[in-house]
Amino acid sequence: MPMPLLYQTYDSEWNMSCDFPSHTCNRSLGTQLTLPIFSTAAKVRVTITFILCAVSGICNFAVICSAYGGRRKSHVRLLMLNLSVADLLVTFIVMPLDAAWNLTVQWLAGDFACRLLMFLKLMAMYSCAFVTVVISLDRQSAILNPLAINKARRRNTIQLTVAWTLSAVLSLPQAFLFHQVTITSPAHFTQCMTHGSFQQRWQETLYNMFTFCFLFLLPLLIMVSCYTRILLEISRGMLGDSSSANEIRLRRSNNNIIPKARMRTLKMSIVIVSSFIVCWTPYYLLGLWYWFSPEGLVEAVSDSLTHLLFLFGLLNACLDPLIYGLFSLPLRRSRPAVTVEMESTTHVMTLSCRQLTDRDASRTQEQRKEGERGEQSLLCNSDELL
Repeated sequence: MPMPLLYQTYDSEWNMSCDFPSHTCNRSLGTQLTLPIFSTAAKVRVTITFILCAVSGICNFAVICSAYGGRRKSHVRLLMLNLSVADLLVTFIVMPLDAAWNLTVQWLAGDFACRLLMFLKLMAMYSCAFVTVVISLDRQSAILNPLAINKARRRNTIQLTVAWTLSAVLSLPQAFLFHQVTITSPAHFTQCMTHGSFQQRWQETLYNMFTFCFLFLLPLLIMVSCYTRILLEISRGMLGDSSSANEIRLRRSNNNIIPKARMRTLKMSIVIVSSFIVCWTPYYLLGLWYWFSPEGLVEAVSDSLTHLLFLFGLLNACLDPLIYGLFSLPLRRSRPAVTVEMESTTHVMTLSCRQLTDRDASRTQEQRKEGERGEQSLLCNSDELL
């Protein structure tokens, strides 16, 4: 059974017996080579994977429709839209690929598909991690520098562009390292793997560690750093030791809707980041063990546990849209009253302006400009609404 996602098979017996670069093994490998089978654990894994694929697809498409259906396109919705797209890449690339590969046991799609799908699979995983990092950076900026929220959309657009670009660039080596390998004895068997791409075992371990650092360790450190700074800022604000905290309290006294929406978005992002960490940490730790001691992992960890941890990681793609829905629905119920209040206030202001004389027209224009600037500031801040 192919090792999923990050496990890149390396076997010295395969390297000695295969004629690289033709990737055809003509020598018998004896009894040391055991071909994978479609075990009971693999059958359960395939079934659950297809269920997760259906649930994740429906939920993430619902989030995308919700993001496009709203009258206001807030920067928070832009972030959730990108996270849903990243989750859909996992849903329609990683999940079906893993299920089909377990069903067929060996690789039947050819060398080009091997290289392309390995590239897309890692890109999907990178994009989920990097978009989650952008969400953390956005929350850090919203709390530590709330007056710069009108620049949030442009800043997030740049960060998301960098995140998707890095996801593609860092995944490119997959297309050159993975290839189709075939043996003819003791049985004709084809697999998509990295074998033969590395001259020494330490080279593959180094590449795997590089992938692990950018895929999990570095995003984890950035996210922990962001929310640590957020918690420290909130603590200082509660004690009144920070001028920025005083500004936040002043804005809260003027308009209570914006801070509530901001706090709700902060809680949502914390739950999303926590979900990513909890779901993927066990599997990545298992990957570390495999890279440094594959024999010890095979002896100590059963195939069933490996399947379970991988499925637990895939669960993250289903949880993200559910978390967004749980945090956005209560706020949407209270939004119509806010809209009516703003519209009625605007109507009263319009009627008052019409009763002014021509002698006060110039002064009225100045007041209107100031009011428009204040209203634009309010609307920019209302981008915190989900």
